[in-house]
Amino acid sequence: MFHPADMPMERGWVGRVDGDEVVHLAAQTLQHLFSGGGTARDHARYRLADVELLLPLPSPPSVRVFDEARSFEFANPAALSGPRGAVTYPPGASAVADIGLAGLVGSGEVAALSPVARLRAPKLEPPKDRDFSIVLGPWFTTVDEAPGIADVTVTVGGTRSGAAFGGFDWESARRFAAENTRLRVGDLLLAPAALVVDVPPGSAVAIDVEGHGTLSFTADAASRGHEGHGR
Repeated sequence: MFHPADMPMERGWVGRVDGDEVVHLAAQTLQHLFSGGGTARDHARYRLADVELLLPLPSPPSVRVFDEARSFEFANPAALSGPRGAVTYPPGASAVADIGLAGLVGSGEVAALSPVARLRAPKLEPPKDRDFSIVLGPWFTTVDEAPGIADVTVTVGGTRSGAAFGGFDWESARRFAAENTRLRVGDLLLAPAALVVDVPPGSAVAIDVEGHGTLSFTADAASRGHEGHGR
């Protein structure tokens, strides 16, 4: 999701990243795009440098966070925010971030993947320790274009760390999530974290995932509450 930098809009347009350009697609949301098989008519082209990237999936029907075992927990869809924004911590809290990939459920498959950071405040009691922020973006990469093993490099306030993401069975996770219920296009599945990093208030964070782009955000040192997510 994006809008031209000189044409601000809240919801934005669906786009396809094509090299250093973004192609405006004839779809209302990513859910509409993947419900229609992942294709849509091209509109105008914009330079990637001349657009603002927005939260690529503003309203997922559900969010499931998987662990290494065959289990998951539900997360708060309203906690999602997008790239290049500021994450506001609960008052007096510091946080760690679980870094990995999120899978977007399409029509009967996991259709696309995006970098994701799920923030947790260890000083708070569960489940409120992990209820305030999930940062997603900058875009989704279709599964057929995504590397099987992806290097992940995280920079927090100038300190770098790295890991490799791979080996998660997205289809098994999707089938397990669908047992005795119905998944909808746009549901999110979060894989187990490839990396866990401390994110002190005031930090600038950049998460580069090979083949998936760079997700960046800042940790708001003001700690005003949870009402002000980034885009």
